[in-house]
Amino acid sequence: MKAVGTTKLVAVLVTLAIMASMVKPGTAQGCGSTFFSSLVQLIPCRPAVTPFSPIPPSESCCNAVRTLGQACLCVLVNGPPISGVDRNMAMQLPSKCTTNFAPCDIRK
Repeated sequence: MKAVGTTKLVAVLVTLAIMASMVKPGTAQGCGSTFFSSLVQLIPCRPAVTPFSPIPPSESCCNAVRTLGQACLCVLVNGPPISGVDRNMAMQLPSKCTTNFAPCDIRK
């Protein structure tokens, strides 16, 4: 059973690496990170933004959200779709982690 979980994790990381190769590095206001590096910082938040069975964000997730900052979180929310991540749930992370970020403007 543990091998299945490891296989899924490897598949997710490979998918993220492929997606990162298709995305140009960019910056937002105050965000000096690339899309991929911001995404990697939020790996602890993955269980909290899963569409079908989310759990409350962990302390390590909240620390990552605070460290990343609102601008970088908005870059992720407005970036390309991320498999297995509900954008609406990702936007709720700051309030669930009791940070005082302004809401992101969603680009469609």
